[in-house]
Amino acid sequence: MDSDLAEAVSALRESFRSRRIDASFGRAEPQLVATLKTKFKLPRRYRDFLIEADPIRVETRTPAERVRLIPSLELVEEQKGHSLLDSGSALDKPSANGWRPNWIIVGHSTLLGDPYFLDTSLPDAEGDCPVYTAMSGTEQWKPRLCASSFALFVRILAIGMELAEGFAEENIDVDDESVFRETFGPRIRQYDPAALKAGHWT
Repeated sequence: MDSDLAEAVSALRESFRSRRIDASFGRAEPQLVATLKTKFKLPRRYRDFLIEADPIRVETRTPAERVRLIPSLELVEEQKGHSLLDSGSALDKPSANGWRPNWIIVGHSTLLGDPYFLDTSLPDAEGDCPVYTAMSGTEQWKPRLCASSFALFVRILAIGMELAEGFAEENIDVDDESVFRETFGPRIRQYDPAALKAGHWT
């Protein structure tokens, strides 16, 4: 992993340790990652993440959101579950509800069921791409930026976990969520102003 991703992953790991929340990271098999690269055109940084920190059992907890990252062994099935595959190969055009073949699901909100996905059609110079979410259960998928890159997505998840320390984890009231979001915004701005402007986290 490059330094930006390694620092983000380290911060995420530490946030779980600090809050004494169980999480399990592993290492994906390189051959599996190579197959996933071919099938889904996964960017380099995300492939490195899977090889070095495969999220076997990783779910963040904050007053505003809970995000479960998808482990490498579930990625293919996850895309099938969202009609991304047809006869074992990626669709070559958007579906009727607007879902695009270059949207690769890497996580889920366990509160709302909404997917978090890479947009592999927007690669950057660092071998990364932005992460979006969209509201499930609607007639059309309308993407909303969550992070300008996958490395920043991991960093934002880590920040959220750090800030959530001390908040109740069950039966969260509206005031707690509001206070958390107000605190979260300025911290996101330090790393990813575009994600803050998009408004998903706040």
